[in-house]
Amino acid sequence: MSISLKIVRQLACSLLLGVLAQAAFAQLHIDIKGVGSKQIPIAIANFTGDATPPTDIPQVVRDDLLNSGLFRIVDADVAPIGESAAIDNGAWRSRGAVALVTGSITRLVDGRYDVRFRLYDVANQSAIGALSLTGSASNPRQTAHNLADYVFEKLTGVRGVFSTRIAYVIHRSRDKYELQISDADGKNPHSAFTSPEPIISPAWSPDGTKLAYVSFYEQRKPVVFVHTIVSGNRVPVANFKGSNSAPAWSPDGQTLAVVLTKDGNSQIYLMNSDGSNAHRLTQSGGIDTEPVFAPDGQSIYFTSDRGGGPQIYRMPVNGGEATRVTFSGDYNVSPRISPDGKTLAYVARRTNRFQIAVLDLATSQELVLTDTAKDESPSFAPNGMLLLYATEVGGRGVLAASSVDGVLKLRFPLDDSGDVREPAWGPFLK
Repeated sequence: MSISLKIVRQLACSLLLGVLAQAAFAQLHIDIKGVGSKQIPIAIANFTGDATPPTDIPQVVRDDLLNSGLFRIVDADVAPIGESAAIDNGAWRSRGAVALVTGSITRLVDGRYDVRFRLYDVANQSAIGALSLTGSASNPRQTAHNLADYVFEKLTGVRGVFSTRIAYVIHRSRDKYELQISDADGKNPHSAFTSPEPIISPAWSPDGTKLAYVSFYEQRKPVVFVHTIVSGNRVPVANFKGSNSAPAWSPDGQTLAVVLTKDGNSQIYLMNSDGSNAHRLTQSGGIDTEPVFAPDGQSIYFTSDRGGGPQIYRMPVNGGEATRVTFSGDYNVSPRISPDGKTLAYVARRTNRFQIAVLDLATSQELVLTDTAKDESPSFAPNGMLLLYATEVGGRGVLAASSVDGVLKLRFPLDDSGDVREPAWGPFLK
């Protein structure tokens, strides 16, 4: 590894930053704090080629990297540069660039785009990597996000999440709720399901092909559905007597944890992902809810008031004793576990404010990440470096995010078309 690339990675690691989490708004202007001079200066040249896709691919890459808070975009207002062109490293160093991306775009006979690019270490006058991507004619932005992911990982050592998706619920009016899915940069939003009744608790399947969620519409009570994204097919998997809520997928996608009241209080049940073979897991006299599987699939974290107030517990998936995990404060709910299983995120009530906190499970050290008062629904990015959540600004629900160390803060503008709630960050796309 070249000296300058080592320095770039050290800068990236020192920030402990993740990647971009953006809400589904037409224009995203984020408030990034705590980054300063440690941003990585990179130039993304315009690409050569005989094709002009409907999306400006180099500009999408610039936007992705810039809005991550980790990069500073160096002006590349020069003639397009192909991936095989000779590079004037001195000229780019004089502009302040540490790295440079060049490339070309060619339209194939079937309408797709062949995008080729190269990433350079300007200081050492060497290529860091190169790649060729074939993108669909209908969604060239996905190709751009894949390119940004490649650059991000090469320069930081952390897998990028620009090509992932987020799901969330928009309450547009008294009788209109929408489950929406968008790219991580907020573009290409589309409505997966619209209902006159509430939609809550969307949860991605591990392979990103399905969403489980709760709909109040069909039976005028909460019912858990599994929704196949490509086909739009919706199947009720938990429609028992009483309430059916809070679905969570096992890491292998074969099992769902749900919360049912069919036998009395809210208790956690496990079932096959098609709704068969439901059996009770928790056996408390209190309320057990909001389950989430540990990354190894061997245990479940959940919220319970069995100790007198809402706290987070952990128990094996095959049953057994539940162990209390949170002890700071008298109210901790909505657990979410990081992809590496080392950090627990949750909503903590502190001084009458509901805020996002994280707990280092090895040291039991808690860190409150947010300074707002009505935070809810934390969701980890699939690389574990960023937390997406819902909060309230000016009486309206919006999305926000924080790096897990609290250094990076992102705030998304108000969407005048409705309240935005219940975010869930999707997995890496295979």
